[in-house]
Amino acid sequence: MKPGKILFLLLLTGFVSSFINHPANSQEAPSPTPLNTQSPAPNAQELTQVTGVRVVPTAQGLEVILDSTAAEKLQVSTQNQGNSLIADITNAQLNLSGENTFSQNNPVTGVTTVTVVNQNDNTIRVTVTGEKSLPKFELFDSDTGLILAFTATEVAQDSPAEADEPIELVVTATRTETPIQNVPRSITVIDREQIAAQASTSRNLIEILGKTVPGLAPPAQGASNFGLTLRGRNPQVLIDGVPQSTTRNASRDLRTIDAAAIERIEVVRGPSAIYGDGATGGVINIITRRPSEEKLTSRTEVGVSAALGNLSGDSFSTNLQHFISAKQDNFDFTFNFAVAKTGGFFDAQGDRIPSDPNAQGGFSDASSINLFGKFGVDIDTNQRLQLTFNRFDEKQDTDIASDPSVNTIPGRQKARALEGLSLDERPGNENTFINLQYTHDDLFNSKLQAQLYYRDYLTRFFPFDGRSFASLGNEIFQSRVESEKYGGRLQIETPLFNQGAAKLLWGVDYSHEDTSQPVSVFDQAAFVASGGLAFRKTGDRSWTPPLELRSLGLFAQLNWEISDRFVFNGGVRYENADVSVNDFRTLANPNVTIGGGDLNFNATLFNLGAVYALNPQLSVFANYAQGFSLSDIGLALRNAPPGFSVESLNPEPQKVDNYEIGIRGQWDTVQASLSAFYNESDLGTTFTAPGTVIRAPERIYGLEAAIDAQPSSTWQVGGTFTLIGGEIDSNNDGDYESLDGFRIPPLKLTAYVENETLPGWRNRLQALYSGNREVFGNNNTAFGRRPVESYFTVDYISSIKLGAGTLQLGLENLFNSQYFPVVSQLQANDSAYAAARGRTLSIKYSFDW
Repeated sequence: MKPGKILFLLLLTGFVSSFINHPANSQEAPSPTPLNTQSPAPNAQELTQVTGVRVVPTAQGLEVILDSTAAEKLQVSTQNQGNSLIADITNAQLNLSGENTFSQNNPVTGVTTVTVVNQNDNTIRVTVTGEKSLPKFELFDSDTGLILAFTATEVAQDSPAEADEPIELVVTATRTETPIQNVPRSITVIDREQIAAQASTSRNLIEILGKTVPGLAPPAQGASNFGLTLRGRNPQVLIDGVPQSTTRNASRDLRTIDAAAIERIEVVRGPSAIYGDGATGGVINIITRRPSEEKLTSRTEVGVSAALGNLSGDSFSTNLQHFISAKQDNFDFTFNFAVAKTGGFFDAQGDRIPSDPNAQGGFSDASSINLFGKFGVDIDTNQRLQLTFNRFDEKQDTDIASDPSVNTIPGRQKARALEGLSLDERPGNENTFINLQYTHDDLFNSKLQAQLYYRDYLTRFFPFDGRSFASLGNEIFQSRVESEKYGGRLQIETPLFNQGAAKLLWGVDYSHEDTSQPVSVFDQAAFVASGGLAFRKTGDRSWTPPLELRSLGLFAQLNWEISDRFVFNGGVRYENADVSVNDFRTLANPNVTIGGGDLNFNATLFNLGAVYALNPQLSVFANYAQGFSLSDIGLALRNAPPGFSVESLNPEPQKVDNYEIGIRGQWDTVQASLSAFYNESDLGTTFTAPGTVIRAPERIYGLEAAIDAQPSSTWQVGGTFTLIGGEIDSNNDGDYESLDGFRIPPLKLTAYVENETLPGWRNRLQALYSGNREVFGNNNTAFGRRPVESYFTVDYISSIKLGAGTLQLGLENLFNSQYFPVVSQLQANDSAYAAARGRTLSIKYSFDW
């Protein structure tokens, strides 16, 4: 084992031991005295009777109390089996009223089962099984019984920003397993428990992240993450390291996998080049479900939701998912199946919300299915081979459209649903990826990771009325993005110096992608005669021509723990990309052929950061990092005028320089972070309707904060703060103006309070406030420049152990506020000015079997 890992495990052991040595005592039991487990055994003929068993949750885990008037005579020996800690109590007998066995499932987070049985005529066996790892324990006796105090070593916390798990590792920041406190970046980790809780109000990842991650814009309620910027720029979305972006940005990166297949989500805020192209705003790495350490785990969940103001068939949604994981010897597998039918959405006034008012991809009236599988084999103690497969398929099946006539009514009008839609090819997303990973933890004293992946992707948009845009050929059309990508990564982590306090990560990435954006064109007369409901296809055309992108990246990253207080990070990445375009025709000029060509891009990027621990609880960090992204070439090509030359495009990618400072605190009952950032780019990339690309200097700055506190063992409170500003020099003359609202969100505040009202029953209230932003004047109606009004919404989430499983209840928009998401407020046309959902009730039940 490497010295760095040994040091980390020693720190972890000390942290856990500090809790074990001070267990919380049950209010029902007198103050205990530590038990000497080495005392001589009593006479075997004198069996001690245990007349009762109690399981009491504590701040650190739980206590199993065995009621006996002769507790001092009970002797304990232990053994481990997987995640189970087994305590055998000799010369004792369980003598309960009724059946002489005791069992309880999921008594606290981190513990799946507690059983107490008579192992034989003179031995009681207590078995406590941890959810993710082996529990720790300590023994006490009192005047009334024996107390076994257990600590679940991986108790999941509800704070996304500062997950209070000493062994929680982050892989996105440095591409290696790095403790959060050693990363000079702002990071949010959302674990499986929190994903499941947030899914009680919405299964949409866009909403889950928007409500929990500082730095992200307030969430919309559709299938598109357009406008969901991270620090004012686009994030790079990965699933187990596989990029979900496409050369022609479809803004669907977060609608490629179901939440049920996700173990955790790691968000590294701020530009990064560690994974290559695209992370100018940061990295969102989705980690899929991992195999259980138990021999067999099986869980089923069923759910239903509906708008409380419209308890009709149209508003009902249902979902079913099943997770199974097994481990036998050196082989393991994980499988998750999720199917969902999402009904119609209704606003707080009881009106139906159009299924897709923004032509960006709707989430209502949709059916989805997700198949996920992971198969792994431990070749030996150092080598592992793992294959992951995921298939996500989502389609809208609706007869609802947005009424175009509201655009002719004076004043600002709410989007209005119109029944009778006739459309053959339904909007939706299809995403398939296969990921093969190989790791070797000790190859010539280095750790090797290799990855091969393949991804096939299709998204189909809702039809768009482009009759008023000459650049769109004055057509009514429906586009789709088709993308096929494959690639590989190879990285090696090599310890430096004798002590191994420094590690060098180096390697290579390669990817190849083919992308195009064809369109279906519709009969305009039929559209007008039907009032915007009939889409009769008349032909197919190319909008964005087929693009072939090849990218090669070389990188090296140093992580150096100079002392127990000071950590240094630094690295460099070189990226080279080639784009090939064949001859093509545009939507606006279908009879004119434009010659293709090749483009070459390259960039060299650096990062430098440090963390200094002021004391064991408080640390400060500073970071300089560069990120880059290729300009949306497809967007520029689809608007190419006659005589256009591919080689005339500016081949220089968007390069972002980011500066960040922050402070993090990690105390027993409080976790907090505060960071400030500034980033700039000489050739930023901004879009205006109907798809013009502006390359101009940009600068973005802001503050982010997060705090979580546990005033007692049953209460948790916290919140986040996000304030971002941004400017652009459109004319490159030194005169900056504000960036549009799709890029720069208003002030965002979140807060929550959570209480374990009774053992096994938790209740949570969470709130989101989105502020005003009126930097362009109240009468501005240009793309992304409309004024944004504030709104405030509250959700309620409750979970309770019930029978063999857990019942979860969610009330979204508890006070039934009528409000409009930021993205809707920024739309130029009223037919896209859609309200948010009103009060919506969700109920789901999950159980293990």
